Amino acid sequence: MMKSKLNLDPGVIDSARSCAARIANDMQSFIERHTTVSTERTVVRLLGIDGVDDVESPLPNVLVDVIKDGGGLPRGAAYWVGNAMIQTGLSPQEIAEKVSAGALDLMKLPTATAAEAEAKIMPVVLETLEKIKAQTAKRDNYIATIGEGKKPYLYVIVATGNIYEDIVQAQAAGRQGADVIAVIRTTAQSLLDYVPYGPTTEGFGGTYATQENFRLMRKALDEVGEEVGRYIRLCNYSSGMCMPEIAAMGAIERLDMMLNDALYGILFRDINMQRTLVDQYFSRIIIGYCDVIFNSGEDNYLTTADAYDEAHTVLASQFINEQFAVLANIKEEQMGLGHAFEMDPNMENGFLYELSQAIMAREIFPKAALKYMPPTKFMTGNIFKGHIQDALFNLVSVWSGQTIQLLGMMTEAIHTPHLQDRMYSLENASYIFNNARNLGDEVEFRSDGIIQKRAQSVLAEADRLLHDIEKEGLFSTIEQGKFGGVKRARDGGKGLAGVCVKDAQYFNPFIPLMLGGAK
Repeated sequence: MMKSKLNLDPGVIDSARSCAARIANDMQSFIERHTTVSTERTVVRLLGIDGVDDVESPLPNVLVDVIKDGGGLPRGAAYWVGNAMIQTGLSPQEIAEKVSAGALDLMKLPTATAAEAEAKIMPVVLETLEKIKAQTAKRDNYIATIGEGKKPYLYVIVATGNIYEDIVQAQAAGRQGADVIAVIRTTAQSLLDYVPYGPTTEGFGGTYATQENFRLMRKALDEVGEEVGRYIRLCNYSSGMCMPEIAAMGAIERLDMMLNDALYGILFRDINMQRTLVDQYFSRIIIGYCDVIFNSGEDNYLTTADAYDEAHTVLASQFINEQFAVLANIKEEQMGLGHAFEMDPNMENGFLYELSQAIMAREIFPKAALKYMPPTKFMTGNIFKGHIQDALFNLVSVWSGQTIQLLGMMTEAIHTPHLQDRMYSLENASYIFNNARNLGDEVEFRSDGIIQKRAQSVLAEADRLLHDIEKEGLFSTIEQGKFGGVKRARDGGKGLAGVCVKDAQYFNPFIPLMLGGAK
C-alpha cells in the first residue's frame, strides 16, 4: 500500500477488507445454490438466441418460461437447449423459434445425459466467447493505436429517449472532449423483466437499453474516436431485473463500462435481494471476462441519507463490492467503486470532508477505477452556484486521483442539458484537471488535522459496520435499513418468483470458461 497521507491504520483497513471478504463468501454460498430466470435467459442469449415472437415477446423469455413452467429450470437452460439440439438437429435459434410457434415441446423430448448435452452445446459456447474476445481485442487495439483521454476520464450523459438523437448528442460530446458517453436508460426499464428488441425512439428520461441501440451507439462513437484520435468509451446499465442479460449484450457489442450493483437494485428499485445478488454474480463474471469497468452505486446512498453522517456506509459498501468483484474474477482496475460529492454546501469545511473521503477511497483502493459523482442533492435554481460546486468537485477529483468523473451540468434537467452547457462542463473540468494535474503529489496534510481525523473516523465506523454485517448477515442488514436508510424485505420486492434452487445436475457452461480457461 502507498504511504498514507491520511495516516490511516493499515490494521483497520485489513480488518475491514477481511470482514468484507467473509461477508461476500457467506453470500456466495447462497448464490451458488440458486439460479434465476434472468440468469438462464442470459445463457440462452449467449447461445445466440435473439429476436421476438409475433406479439414482441423476446425469444429468450419465451424459451426460459417454457423451461420454468415445465419444472426444468433447476437443471439449467443450457441442458435443455443442448438436449434439443441432439434430439432435433436444430440450432439454438431454430429451437427457440419452433418453441415460440408451438411446433416443439422442449420438455417432452427424449433426454440425453448432461455430458452429452454439454458436448453438443460447447461449439456454440466457444464461438460466442471468441466473438467477445474479438471485441475486447478491438478495444485494446483502438487504445494502442489512437490513444485515450487522461484520467480522470470526462464522463457525460446522453438520454433523449431517441437513440438516433442520442447519437447526434454523443458525437457532439465526443468532439467537445468527452472520454465516456453514458446512455441513461428510460424511466423504469430496470423493472422490466425482459429486454426490449431493436432500435428505439420513445424512451422517457432516457433511452431503452437494447442490443441494437448498443450496436448503433458503439459504431457512432468509433467513428468520432477515429476522427478526433481518442478512443471514446460507451457506458450503459447492467442492473435491474435483466442485470446479466444486459451484461451479455454489452460484451457482445463492446461496451466499456456498465453500472452494476445488486445493492442499488435492492434499495432503490425494490428488486428482490435474493434474485439480484444471484444475477449480479453472473453479470460480473461476464464483465470481468471482457475487461469492462463496472460502476457500483454507493453514490445513491447519499441521495437518501446524509453525506456527512452516513459516509461510512459508502466505504463499507465499497469494501463489499470489491469482494464480490474478486469472487467474479474482476481485476482491480475494472472496479469502478462509486462515491459522490454530496456534502451540504452550507456546511463549514464541507470541501475538506469531501477531499478526505475521496483521498481515503484512493488510498484504500489504490488500483480501482474509482467513479466520482457530482453534487446533485443540494443543487438550487442558481445555476451559477451549481457551476461553482461542480468546479470544486472537479478540483477534489484531480487532487485525489479519481478515475472516472461524471460531470455536473448547469441545466441537466432529465439528463439532457443544453448542448452548450455540456460544453461548459467539459471545459470546466479540462481547465481544472490541466491546471491542478499534480496537485495531489505536492500537498501533505496536517497530522491530526480535520482531513486526517475525518478519514480515520469514517474508516473506523466502516470497520465497525462491516463487523455488524458479518454478525447479522447481509440480508438482515438490508432489512434493517443500514444502507441509505432504505429497508427491504428478504422475501419482498420484485422478481422473487424468478429464483429457484439448482439441482445436482445443473450446469452453466459459460461460468467455468469465463472464470478460467478460455480468456
